[in-house]
Amino acid sequence: MGSASREALAQARTALGAGLDSNAGSELLAAARQIAGSPALAAALGDASADVQAKTQVVERLFSGLSAGARSVLAAAVQGRWSNVDEFVSGVEELGIRAVGAANPTLSDDLLAVVDVIDRNHDLQLSLGSKLAEPAGKAALVQRLFGGKTSEAALAVVSHLVTSPRGRRLDATLRQAAHTAADQAGSELATVTVAAPLSAAQQDRLARALEQSAGRPVRITTVIDTELVGGIRVQVGDNVIDGSVRARLDDLRQQLAA
Repeated sequence: MGSASREALAQARTALGAGLDSNAGSELLAAARQIAGSPALAAALGDASADVQAKTQVVERLFSGLSAGARSVLAAAVQGRWSNVDEFVSGVEELGIRAVGAANPTLSDDLLAVVDVIDRNHDLQLSLGSKLAEPAGKAALVQRLFGGKTSEAALAVVSHLVTSPRGRRLDATLRQAAHTAADQAGSELATVTVAAPLSAAQQDRLARALEQSAGRPVRITTVIDTELVGGIRVQVGDNVIDGSVRARLDDLRQQLAA
């Protein structure tokens, strides 16, 4: 996000108070889908130069069916000066995920479990990520596969992301949603990629080191990638520490080719 959008999002997050209804997150995700589906509406609400009062009135008129808390969050979002319309839509979506996460502390773990299943099933990846499939059909597939096996909160977020992909890869958006939910809960998610599984002692040492660096609890997700050959790759948010053998070999190849 651009700096203006980050500031607008930070301001809107202050509306995510304790008074939100438990369904406010799902309402905000539905609002994000409605806005994304109407370029005219997205432009009207995300235009930084438009009158703030007029945008707030549009929210009150078009989204009167939302709970008072969800409307207040959406109103806070339209009052910000976003870098562009796409980032405004992404901001509303993130606010929805944060609201869902605020009411469901295990959301990040549930989302990671879902994306792990999807990652291991190529046909499922294609079905849920298809641009040709009807959104309702993809949402029904999510319910059929994961209903009763994960939380209702995770189902709401996954269903939203498969029906409103906006050109994004599903696995990437699910992982980002998990990071967002963890951040809302006051922790970090670290994705650790290794060539072979870490021992319990290694995971503990790594978690302590990452927590000391991040200044708050860190939850580790391990990905096995035999192509790394050896070493480790750690990603926390946008920060990547790549100490894998593959990365060192790639660096050597670039030096030789220079």
